Amino acid sequence: MKPVFSVRDLSLGYPNKILFSDLSFDLQTGTALAILGANGSGKSTFVKTMLNLLSPLSGEMSWPQGRPREIGYLAQMSEFDSRFPIRVRDLAAMGAWGGFGLRGRLDRAAKARVAEALEEAGVYSIADQPLHTLSGGQLQRTLFARVILQDAPLILLDEPFAAVDQNTEAHLLQIIDRWRGEGRVVVLVVHDLSSVLDHCTHALLLGNGQATFGDVETVVTPENLIRQKYMSESQASWMFRAASRDAATGAADV
Repeated sequence: MKPVFSVRDLSLGYPNKILFSDLSFDLQTGTALAILGANGSGKSTFVKTMLNLLSPLSGEMSWPQGRPREIGYLAQMSEFDSRFPIRVRDLAAMGAWGGFGLRGRLDRAAKARVAEALEEAGVYSIADQPLHTLSGGQLQRTLFARVILQDAPLILLDEPFAAVDQNTEAHLLQIIDRWRGEGRVVVLVVHDLSSVLDHCTHALLLGNGQATFGDVETVVTPENLIRQKYMSESQASWMFRAASRDAATGAADV
């Protein structure tokens, strides 16, 4: 079966700086890809190139099954102005633009879909609240509801768990798991190593002029993290020792 998304001999950067080069991989249906890297490593540049907002230095990104009509996109919260004078349900409904009739109003079926998305994202009870009253977690749930309504085969999430608590993160990860189960491709830019990786099938590690792609266990290793300047040798050593202790404790408790 043809992949949903392909990268071939890709080089990204700017006239005076190459972020990485010669990257090739395919994404199949049901894939969740975590993009990792220190600040300035090229994570946002990669996402913007996927969205056709930037052009590669060389190589290409392609859609072997045909470019989807729509790509679900959740930008960083820092790029969103929560002072915009609309309600929770209005922001979510923007993802259901296909259900707007000739008069610019949602039809009955679209309204039902909006209600279902708000319920799944956990914000139905605050649907009529203005955005400026929301906490960071409530706003992120609302933005997830909008992506749910986009109903896209490929979903890009740029640091979706910034400024949310662990309960909210766990709830949003359930939505991502559902998308994977439905055969969608989910690409997540994540800032740190966390439980998010347990829900991803693959990882793309950027940094130090390199790009490493593969399954999570192969990519996220102390050697790669240190070589690509994601963390120092002492940080990597401490983190993986802690993970080993947690695994041993869990095994002993069984």
